[in-house]
Amino acid sequence: MTPGPIASGSFGRRPVIPIVPSGGSMYRAEKKIHPRSVKGWFASWRWLFVVLTQALFYGLPWLPWNGRQAVLFDLGARRFYIFDLVLYPQDFIYLTGLLVVSAYSLFLFTAVAGRLWCGFACPQTVYTEIFLWVERRFEGDRTARLRLDAAPWSLDKLWRKGGKQATWLAIGLWTGFTFVGYFTPILTLATETLSLSFGPWEWFWIAFYGFATYGAAGYMREQVCKYMCPYARFQSAMFDRDTMIVSYDAARGEPRGARPRSVGHDGLAAIGKGECIDCTLCVQVCPTGIDIRKGLQYECIGCAACVDACNGVMDKLEYPRGLIRFVTESGLENRWSRSAMLRRVLRPRILVYGVVLLAIVAGLATSLALRRPYRVDVIRDRGTLAREVEGGRIENVYRLQLMNASESREHFHVSVQGIPGAAIASTADVDVEPTESTWLPVRVQVPPQEAQALGPGVHPLSFRIARSADAGHADPLSEKSTFVVPR
Repeated sequence: MTPGPIASGSFGRRPVIPIVPSGGSMYRAEKKIHPRSVKGWFASWRWLFVVLTQALFYGLPWLPWNGRQAVLFDLGARRFYIFDLVLYPQDFIYLTGLLVVSAYSLFLFTAVAGRLWCGFACPQTVYTEIFLWVERRFEGDRTARLRLDAAPWSLDKLWRKGGKQATWLAIGLWTGFTFVGYFTPILTLATETLSLSFGPWEWFWIAFYGFATYGAAGYMREQVCKYMCPYARFQSAMFDRDTMIVSYDAARGEPRGARPRSVGHDGLAAIGKGECIDCTLCVQVCPTGIDIRKGLQYECIGCAACVDACNGVMDKLEYPRGLIRFVTESGLENRWSRSAMLRRVLRPRILVYGVVLLAIVAGLATSLALRRPYRVDVIRDRGTLAREVEGGRIENVYRLQLMNASESREHFHVSVQGIPGAAIASTADVDVEPTESTWLPVRVQVPPQEAQALGPGVHPLSFRIARSADAGHADPLSEKSTFVVPR
């Protein structure tokens, strides 16, 4: 009998490393995989994610918003526009929060249902699906592609192969163009395309990202998932016996083999056969070329193409569906129903991941909601720490950088507090253009009697910056600094 879904090819076993004789090759040639097309419930979901992710990726740079594109990472101006949100390099903490949210989401979904990200939404999976669709349009399905590869070169083979390659290159370069369009305004980039007047970095990134897409999705395909992606190597740390994974039900399927068409499901026991007819369709549709009947292997990306293929065969034979299905290891061993397996979803690991994820998302959302649409940096004048001016007053000089993160012109008023009698002896008002920053020189003076009372040394001081648009309904922004009284 074939081993169960976890026993063979399990994550816990150490790989056997062959010893290469002297003069031998360390390179192992990989046979090209020609996945067969498949239709079914999971295939429809996979294409839905292809459409949604690519509509988002290709469409966002063309979406106008407040007189600009909706999402733009302007590295030259150090401005990052995400719809109404304008971020500066100082706001990169939000990028860190987004990466942490993504990581915990991956941990959560993997612990619940395995490699759903890999099988349905990963860019490698999405672009491989697109490139395979193009390949099928030019060369046909699996059998036709195998015949074409084996056939001698002819005019028919040349135009099919050439048409496929040209379409792949077009998709790759358009993908590179769109990627650069998130950093250079895409309308400007489109104008430059007509005259091929890109800058050197634009040429580099369009070509690099375009050919990376072409190579990864057109040629490397499953090799990226098997050898380059680190997720395949550490995913087992997030699996447990209650994780939903794609598995073959050996108790139902074995012994596998062909049988007369006249034998129905009820007659299988009489002829000593299981439900698997050994048609190998589950292997032919697998994008990584594994046989799921040998148990769960790290190469499995959880795309469930084998589930759709097997269910189609079961329907034709009028056998019950689910010979290959999403199931937990415990559920398969104990013959649990789907409802019994789903009840074990809320186990401690999932609750911990969920609580941490919700806390991080709530903290990130709260921080964004309370974020002021402007910020101020206070820098002391390095040339003069402190000096005595007319009337015996002590003066310190500062430079305030005011950054307006809104998309409207703003007026700011600067005042000081923390030292009795301290006052601004220079201009205390400034206008800042939309999404711009400006430097404001500020001279702070303290009367001689107050300076004498303070005594020589460094004393705390605060700058209060008020936006005229906030008058009466928001507290001014306060930035700490120091005031130096000389000896």
